[in-house]
Amino acid sequence: QLQLAESGGGLVQPGGSLRLSCAASGSPLSGYAVGWFRQAPGKEREGVSFISRSGLTMMYADSVKGRFTISGDGAKKMVYLQMNSLKREDTAVYFCAAGQPSTWSSSREYDYWGQGTQVTDCS
Repeated sequence: QLQLAESGGGLVQPGGSLRLSCAASGSPLSGYAVGWFRQAPGKEREGVSFISRSGLTMMYADSVKGRFTISGDGAKKMVYLQMNSLKREDTAVYFCAAGQPSTWSSSREYDYWGQGTQVTDCS
């Protein structure tokens, strides 16, 4: 069974950068699309970014466009989220998820989830 594990979170000052990683084990990612989601305290989980199974289609929430970049390696054993120009409002737990969603930002349509990695503004 596919298992996902996020890493790369941490403390960051506004304007800083982090790269989050999502590692797959137990099964290759090649059969799945991958999404990044985040959840801030007291808020609903929201879709941040998405990469299709083919790796050819990427999607971003309006709030992160131009600042975040999603990518995957050739075998899609890893998916990354490069986050630049971080803002205070980016503070959240970030999750990667795998599935075959018809709507990329719908968390209900993903079958596999990691445990999350915390990104915290330290200003």
